Order: sequence, then C-alpha cells, then structure tokens
Amino acid sequence: MTTATMEEPARDRAAAPRPPKRRSSTPLQAIRRSWDKHWYAWAMVAPVVIVIGVLVLYPLCYGLYLSFTNANERNVAQNIGPIHIPASYHFVGLHNYWQVLSGADGDFYPRLEWTIVWTVSCVGITYAIGLAMAMLLNRPVKFRLFYRMALILPWAVPAFIGVFAWRLMFNSQYGVFNDIITKVGLPAQDWLGTPLAQKVAVILVNIWCGVPFMMVAILGGLQAIPNELYEAAEMDGATPLQRFLNVTVPGLRPVTSTVILLSTVWTFNMFPIIYLLLGNNTTGDTDILVTHAYEMAFSGGAADYAGSATYGIVILLILVAFSTFYRRQIKTQD
Repeated sequence: MTTATMEEPARDRAAAPRPPKRRSSTPLQAIRRSWDKHWYAWAMVAPVVIVIGVLVLYPLCYGLYLSFTNANERNVAQNIGPIHIPASYHFVGLHNYWQVLSGADGDFYPRLEWTIVWTVSCVGITYAIGLAMAMLLNRPVKFRLFYRMALILPWAVPAFIGVFAWRLMFNSQYGVFNDIITKVGLPAQDWLGTPLAQKVAVILVNIWCGVPFMMVAILGGLQAIPNELYEAAEMDGATPLQRFLNVTVPGLRPVTSTVILLSTVWTFNMFPIIYLLLGNNTTGDTDILVTHAYEMAFSGGAADYAGSATYGIVILLILVAFSTFYRRQIKTQD
C-alpha cells in the first residue's frame, strides 16, 4: 500500500505535459507588438520627434559632416541666375579639429579663456545676487508681491528689447549714463569704446538678464525648506550665519546644482547679448566661442563654414564633458 501511494504522484508528474517554450521574437515583431499596443502614444509623440529631427538632429549631423571638410563660401554649391555651380569641397578628416585644438588657428584658446572668464563671472555674480534677493523676498515684508513682480520684470522682457535698451543707455552721445555723470561735473565716457569696457558691459547686461531666473528658482528652494529646521537651530543657539551655512545651504543644494548647471550652459552659449549689444563694434576681444564661430560663417571675406562647424562641435563636446563631470561630482557629494 505504501509503495503504490508513493509511486502514483511520481507517475502523475511524469505524465503531466510540459508548457511549450516561448520563441524569441524578432526585433520587427517586437516593434509591431509595441505599435499595436501603444499606437496612440506613438502618434502623439511623432510630431515632436519630427520637429526635433528637423530643427536639431539634421543641423547637428550636417554640421558634423561639414567639420570634416574644407567647405567655405567659394567651394559650396551656388546658383547664379540660371547657372548652377556644383560643390567642390572635399573630405579632410580631422584636419580642422587639429587646427583648432593645437592652437594653429590662433583664435581658439584666447576665445576659450575669455569664454571661461565670462561664464564664471556671470554665473557666480548672478547666483550671489539671486540668492540675496530670494532670501529678502522669503521674509514677510510689506508689498512682497510687488517686489517679486518688479524683480522678475527683466526676465519677462524679451532679450533683444532689454539689450537694445542697455545699448541706448551706454551710448556715448545720448546715453542716460553720460547724462547722469555730466550733471555732477564728470566728463562723458565712451562706455563701449575699449575692449575692457565692452567686457564689463556685456557681463553687466547678462547679469541683469539672469538674476530673475536665479531669484525665482532659489526662492522656490527656500520655501521648500521646513521652518522647523530653523526653529531647532535657533533653539540650539545657532547664529544667523550658522543657520545659513548648516540649514539653508544644504537645503538649497538640489536647486543650486540644477540652476548652476543650466546657467553655465546658457551663459557659455550666450550669443544674443554680446552680438546685439556690441554688433560689429568690436575688435574681437569680447567674442566668446559661439560669437566667433558665427563671425567665421557669416562675416568677413570668404565664409569658413567648415571652421565654424568645427567650433560648434568643439563647443558641444566641452559642454557635454563639463555636464558629465559636474553631475558626477554632485552625486559623489550626495
């Protein structure tokens, strides 16, 4: 009896059919199943993908292609009336990158040095002023809403309008700055006449445009810090400076890391302010990398499209390397 009872379950398990093995689907079948299941999502995303592809990916790929050629204004395809002149530029490999990175062109490293100074100065001063204003507006004061709206105004005004307003104020003949200093007995100044004055002017205007963003972002971070932390620190006898260093600064770390990264990328590529404020009234000393690349492609004699594209790709690589390094450093600190 015992033997038969023990053998029956074993015989039943042996007779039970095994489930069929699932065949691995091909990539085409996986795409088809995904389309059948998520066709509506793909249809909604398709216009965005097309726009990004046309406005971002195609210019990026075409610029990358030009950076490996010797394309300029003379050897690209042209149409002169009914006559079509085909392109005659050819592939040169990494020659353009070697010319830039080795310093043979004579422009890259001076422009890079000024671009770094410009970026660090603008981001550092903008963050400091934005933090100070945010801490003032985070307190219960009268007309706080009015102050917030007034300080956000430079961010709401289109950039080209604000820059042109500053350009009029810097005007050596009709500018408001010269009117003010001449009324107090000082001589009029040529605010945009020297390279040093131009550098100070573009930094000042960029700070004016960037402070509202910093202030709004940091103000949101300050309001997210629990008041209980400040109350506990005050009960422990912490001074205002200690509360700032041990409560405010750690509480703002997520916001600070984000706004500094965004501001650095934006400032490094801040073409409108420098170009609109100075125009062609510059010796080139105030050109950052992106404005110099623009002038290579659209100003002067024979436009160097390949050199301009090379500068664009190098700028992209610099920002990608900086962003990667910066994010890793932030993660190690966390």
